[in-house]
Amino acid sequence: MLDLILKNARLPQGAADIGIAGGRIAALGRDLGPSREVRDIEHRAVLPGLVEAHIHLDKAGLLCRCGQADSVQAAVAAVSALKRDFTVDDVRSRGAQVIEAAIRQGTMHMRTHVEVDPRAGLRSLKAVLALKDDYAFALDLQVCAFAQEGLTNDPGTEALLEQALAQGADLLGGCPYTDSDPLAQIDILFAMAVRHDVDLDFHLDFDLDPDGSQIKAICDRTIRHGWQGRVNLGHVTKLAVMTDGALRDHAAMLAQARVAVTALPATDLYLNGMDQGHRAPRGVAPLHLLEGVTVAVATNNVMNPFTPYGDCSLLRMANLYANVMHLGAGDFAACLRMITDGPARILRVADYGLSVGDRADLIVLDAATAEDGLATIAAPLMGFKAGRQSFDRPAARLLRPAAGTLPA
Repeated sequence: MLDLILKNARLPQGAADIGIAGGRIAALGRDLGPSREVRDIEHRAVLPGLVEAHIHLDKAGLLCRCGQADSVQAAVAAVSALKRDFTVDDVRSRGAQVIEAAIRQGTMHMRTHVEVDPRAGLRSLKAVLALKDDYAFALDLQVCAFAQEGLTNDPGTEALLEQALAQGADLLGGCPYTDSDPLAQIDILFAMAVRHDVDLDFHLDFDLDPDGSQIKAICDRTIRHGWQGRVNLGHVTKLAVMTDGALRDHAAMLAQARVAVTALPATDLYLNGMDQGHRAPRGVAPLHLLEGVTVAVATNNVMNPFTPYGDCSLLRMANLYANVMHLGAGDFAACLRMITDGPARILRVADYGLSVGDRADLIVLDAATAEDGLATIAAPLMGFKAGRQSFDRPAARLLRPAAGTLPA
């Protein structure tokens, strides 16, 4: 007997009922047999739970404390001054607000970067590891121990990263463009990742100068260490201003090394080109042109100097990416993959999707098709984590007056 049937679902492959048993999709089709529970979702679109490939829970919700910044460097400095005073309770509280918002928006898998250095210590890490347990019923959280302000130029950070891995961090993150010796930072992090057998996630090439990219350095080391499929790059906005030939060459490098790229449209649009006024370029990596590369769109920051807004909606991020890149309805399916299949590969989520045998991590959109959901930024109405309903968000209703009850 099935545990649950979701009747009248609209899947990318067509209309079907979804049978769930033991936390997995057990059957697709019609007349699936007996079930302990049956829910009619009334011909609405179903997607696998959305995947957030890049967010910063530890520094979300800081806007009221430090205001906005006018450059990447100013944003880093503003948070650096604040994080000395972060407490475990403070980070846990702000992070919980973001996670709950993300869950309501349909996110079921998330990778968060957590700053680890002599100023933050391991306090933020402790808070985020607690959040990982707090919300395991609805969301799988990966924790990336992250050197935001450099490594070779920030004594003590390397030892703290080692401690973070020992205490439960899942992977390592770096930021070569804030380091006085970017290549040395890259080498240190690759060596540490190989030693601990963990993945890597770099903030990279976050500016609008087409020269000086570190993509080749990352790809060369990925192949040398056998880390293909285990490295992700965030921002990479230099790609947005390269010539066509240079873009093709860098895409080929990334594809050969199986290095993924995650664009962060809200932050990249906000911070890039501030000094260029109304002539500012878009400054967002053109993911749809990176043939053969695993790509994702993600949130990055929420309500802080890096991004002074955000509601944790990945559908909004994918919609924003499509809008900025002049992508129409024919490209909406590809944009949806940037918040589902693509980031699921980056996070190496097992059994992800909408086929029999996949994990029953599902969301129901208030839309007839997933593409309509992207176009309209439709609200997820409900979600099921391993087949158990994890959130409920009833559709809005218009309350019309009864006939004759309003004054003429």
